[in-house]
Amino acid sequence: MMKKSTKLLILASVLTLPIAFTGCSKLNKSKSSTTGWNYNDSKNGGFQKVPYKNDKIGPGLVPIEGGTFVMGSIEQDLAYENNNSERRVTVTSFYMDETEVANIDWLEYLYWLGRVYKNNPQVYQQALPDTLVWRNPLAYNEPYVDNYLRHPAFQDYPVVGVSWDQAQAYCIWRTDRANEQILISKGIMKPNTNQAGADNFTTDSYYAGQYEGLVGKGVKNLDPGAANKTRPVRMSDGIMLPGEYRLPTEAEWEYAALSLKGNVKYENIQERKIYPWNGLTQRSAHGKTQGLFLANFKRGKGDNSGVAGYLNDDADITAPVKSYLPNDFGLYNMAGNVNEWVQDVYRPLSFEDVSDLNPFRGNEFKIKAKEKNGNYVKKDSLGRIPRIPDTVKITVDGKHIVKKDDVRGQDDPMEMYGYPATSLITNKSRVYKGGSWNDRAYWLTPGSRRFLAQDSASAEIGFRCAMGRVGPPSIGKTKNKPSFKSK
Repeated sequence: MMKKSTKLLILASVLTLPIAFTGCSKLNKSKSSTTGWNYNDSKNGGFQKVPYKNDKIGPGLVPIEGGTFVMGSIEQDLAYENNNSERRVTVTSFYMDETEVANIDWLEYLYWLGRVYKNNPQVYQQALPDTLVWRNPLAYNEPYVDNYLRHPAFQDYPVVGVSWDQAQAYCIWRTDRANEQILISKGIMKPNTNQAGADNFTTDSYYAGQYEGLVGKGVKNLDPGAANKTRPVRMSDGIMLPGEYRLPTEAEWEYAALSLKGNVKYENIQERKIYPWNGLTQRSAHGKTQGLFLANFKRGKGDNSGVAGYLNDDADITAPVKSYLPNDFGLYNMAGNVNEWVQDVYRPLSFEDVSDLNPFRGNEFKIKAKEKNGNYVKKDSLGRIPRIPDTVKITVDGKHIVKKDDVRGQDDPMEMYGYPATSLITNKSRVYKGGSWNDRAYWLTPGSRRFLAQDSASAEIGFRCAMGRVGPPSIGKTKNKPSFKSK
């Protein structure tokens, strides 16, 4: 039998192993390991170190843990376009809307625009969806033209008739409203319903010191030379959102739709998916839902919903945004209901050009405009700091330096030889994915892709937002996965 003193010696040795392995004895939360000066101490100059454990997830978003996957179509290429050949890529972790943006979300947006920019009605008019997308010269769809956007019966249905440009503007607005609410909820600002015109909260103007609003308690100022005991929030405080709401990239959207998370065991993908769910068909194979369609799509010519008494997908046009089962990431309607805009510019051969880490075509590099003295220029009539092209240096294959602010057509033969002047494919052609209520099952596969001009709209296209993640890629704990721990 082991002696008590021997047990204590072994226990002490085990407890000291992680410290010796990770070097954690050097870490000190209250003092710099570089200079020995105290953090968060006004007597030592007031440099702040903010404790930061996790990202702040914006309203409506769910976390998507990134990873590697095979991007591209695994179905037949019915149109013989060869625009989505398979290739392995990696997508870093991000966040995505649980559902498509609904009519009620867009009506809230319109209401805010009408209230704040009442002296500039053009802003409101430009945000109105094109309800005439429902009109068909040989069909009676006028009830949708009149009612689909505003009638409460449709408030939880996906917004349609919205162009890519309008979706981009909505993302900017949503970022500002979410950040404003964070500051209000923490008491840093007070609610101000009298904002009007340029005098409204935007994230950029707040960070630039061009918007104060109704100031609340503020953040404690540790600068010993500061006249005020409080100050506005800085990005380095980690209080506001870590990024902006935006459209997902094509790779992010496809990765999130496939949701391989449910098929992984010890880094092995057990079953390849054709759709956002397991199996080879579009129907449920389980329990009380057996035989029901798993998405809203058109089964065949003239069959949008099935027969009376047993409607196959229970939808003739769109369906509420939380219809059917979510995929393994918890996302609803990543197949069917409405197609969804993504961020990318369309090129048939993007898979040959783009990077294998966070692949994306569509970069227009821009920065917030500054004056010669280094201060940001005055905000515009919408209350935003103008953004201008940023001529940047890009390393290609470790050899070439390209100085361009707009690289949407980078390495694209169509642009090199001037084809965009006559082709339907231009730098304003944007990808949409997912299939819709009016599409056949072929388009439900995450790898399928189509395009439309960014200022155009359709009754079959909506969108959802995404946001980048900062910090480590892992989200939550993986069962039975070993990990290194530090004290």
